[in-house]
Amino acid sequence: MRQVQPRTTVAVMHQAPQRQILRLAVPAFLALVAEPLFLLADSAIVGHLGTAPLAGLGVASAALLTAANVYVFLAYGTTSLVARRLGAGDDRAAVSAGLDGVWLSLLLGAVTAVATALWARPLCELFGASSDALDQAETYLRISALGIPAMLVVLAATGVLRGFQDTRTPLVAAVLGFGSNIGLNLLLVYGFDLGIAGSAWGTVLAQTGMAAGLLAVVTRQARRLHARLRPHPMGVLGAALGGVPLLIRTLALRAAMLLTTWVAAGLGDVPLAAHQVAMTVFGFLAFALDALAIAAQAITGKALGAGDVDGTRAATRLMLWWGLGAGILLGAVVLALHQVLPLLFTSDESVRRALAAALIVVALIQPVAGLVFVLDGVLIGAGDGVVLAVAQVLVLAAYVPVLLLVRAHLDGAATHTLTVLWWSFAAFMVFRLLALGWRARTDRWLVTGATR
Repeated sequence: MRQVQPRTTVAVMHQAPQRQILRLAVPAFLALVAEPLFLLADSAIVGHLGTAPLAGLGVASAALLTAANVYVFLAYGTTSLVARRLGAGDDRAAVSAGLDGVWLSLLLGAVTAVATALWARPLCELFGASSDALDQAETYLRISALGIPAMLVVLAATGVLRGFQDTRTPLVAAVLGFGSNIGLNLLLVYGFDLGIAGSAWGTVLAQTGMAAGLLAVVTRQARRLHARLRPHPMGVLGAALGGVPLLIRTLALRAAMLLTTWVAAGLGDVPLAAHQVAMTVFGFLAFALDALAIAAQAITGKALGAGDVDGTRAATRLMLWWGLGAGILLGAVVLALHQVLPLLFTSDESVRRALAAALIVVALIQPVAGLVFVLDGVLIGAGDGVVLAVAQVLVLAAYVPVLLLVRAHLDGAATHTLTVLWWSFAAFMVFRLLALGWRARTDRWLVTGATR
């Protein structure tokens, strides 16, 4: 329901707002950073088996992460639902909504796991790897598909805990889970001499342990509040329908990233190699900014659930300043290191020059990225998924002609072509900022109450 007058008796952000943001954002950032660091360790373990296993791991991991990451709405949407009910003072309804998301994750995970296992070979063939690498990738993907339900449960349970303003427990689960993954991989790959299959089984066991631990925390909370544990068909259906807009938004966003890489591939090997590193740097910086977005989701949902429109506006302004400041800081660091970072990734001088030029653009767009991530998190926390989906599709539609123009007309030096491509990507980020900023300036997303 929508309130014309905000409830001034409820103030979500009145107590040390900076501390509240840090309390949510810092553990979220550490949990986000933990995953790629431990994945690097997995790559190092498999890499000692030879080139073919390492190439196969790269192919299978790309397919596996794509299959799981499209369901990120299980975390984002659940955070919004739980936080709203928590702000409205109905803790039992909050945890019940979260459990609906968990049951949905199990259903989607089971279907996705079966499909991935059955079509493991065709999925891996899409990447054009050699026959030796393809055999390794198929082995890894068939086994690791068993862990997809656990991966999605981790997403949903993390969303529940974030909705309850708890980002520390997911951090503990991430550290323990990914740490055990390294230990299991070492044991199974080398101790039991299982090769890449041992790495896959280690990942499945670690993911299952993470899911069980997080689920135990959520279940304990539900029992304490005397909430139902069994699945509620209408609640699960509602969680599924509510996640569709965020799924569309995520697919449109992923399409923009993939199309950018497709254009880079058409510019030649040197621009493509430099682009991959530049996009990796951009993705790592996104972890820091996404931590603010996660805080924005939890804070916004709780404030609107409590009917605190003034508090929501105040929190949004504060987090936008934080996003801008974080973007400026990260951009300054990258700009200062844009000649140094290429030395860490390649010995090819032409790739280094192209990468250094691209990193200048990466640095300059960080303030825009900071604002975009925060606005995205605020609107997700408000449950404004339909508008987010439409906006992202429209932004993608505006971006595609820009990419096609770049692909059709650029054929010069690697440094020049890649710089133009990254300025095109900067335009994409500006398009997102304009769309999200336009929505945030209105009052239409400020829907208060336990449900939208």
